[in-house]
Amino acid sequence: MAETDHFLAVGVEAAKIAGDVIREGFHQTKSIEHKGLVDLVTETDKACEDLIFKHLKKTFPEHKFIGEETSAAFGTVELTDEPTWIADPLDGTTNFVHGFPFVCVSIGLTVNKVPIVGVVYNPILDELFTAIRGQGAFLNGTSIKASSQTELVKSILATEIGTKRDKQTIDETTGRINTLLYKVRSIRMSGSCAMNLCGIACGRLDMCYEHGFGGPWDVAAGAVIVEEAGGSVFDPSGGVFDITSRRIAASNGYLKDMFISAMKE
Repeated sequence: MAETDHFLAVGVEAAKIAGDVIREGFHQTKSIEHKGLVDLVTETDKACEDLIFKHLKKTFPEHKFIGEETSAAFGTVELTDEPTWIADPLDGTTNFVHGFPFVCVSIGLTVNKVPIVGVVYNPILDELFTAIRGQGAFLNGTSIKASSQTELVKSILATEIGTKRDKQTIDETTGRINTLLYKVRSIRMSGSCAMNLCGIACGRLDMCYEHGFGGPWDVAAGAVIVEEAGGSVFDPSGGVFDITSRRIAASNGYLKDMFISAMKE
C-alpha cells in the first residue's frame, strides 16, 4: 500500500505542475496547431507533457511512459505489463482554446496493462480526482461514489462527437445519439473524455460512452477512478474494457446492463 500511495503522491505532484501551466495560459492568446480539420494541439499541451514526464521520470526512471503528444521521446507507445505512466497533458484542448473550463490533466499508472492509479486534475475548477485500485475514489480528498440511479429515463448520459468529419462517421455518431436520446433524460458533451469519466465517479453523470478517442491517455486515469467509485467500465458492445481499443463505456453500478441493451438497439 505504501508503494501505491507513493505512486499517487508523485502523480498528483506532476498533475499540479502541469495544472499551473494550464491555469496560467487559460486566458492568454494560444499558439494553435491543427492535427486534423478540428483536432487541435497547443504549445501548452506539449509543454505540460514534457513537465509531467520529467517529474515522473526523475522519481521512477525504470518505468515506461506513454503520452499523447511526445511519447516517442520517452518510450514506446506499445503498452506492456511493466509499470507504465500514461498521460494526457491537456484533455479538452478545444475547450482550452475557447476558454471553456472543462480541461484537465489526466495521469494513469498501469501494471500488467491494468490501471492501478488515476489522477485527473482540472486546474480551472480546482478539482482533483484521485484513486488507487482497492482504496476508493476521491475528489479534493473527499470520498466520492457513483450515482444510485436505476432508471435509464431519469439518467444523464455523456458522449462526444469526436474529431472525424467524414459523412459515414458523422451519420453513425448522430444515429447512435438519436437512438439513445429517446431513452434517457438528457445528453451532455463536455469535450473531455477524462472529465466525463470523473462525472460518472462523482455522480454528476450516470452513463457515458465514446468511440474513436485519441488513445489510452484519455481513459487510463478515469477508468480506475470510476471503478473505485463503485461504477463500471466496459466496452460499448458489452465486452471487457480494453485500454488500447479507443472504445469505452461507463455507468454507475446499476445501469450497465440496461445501457448495453440500449446501445445495441
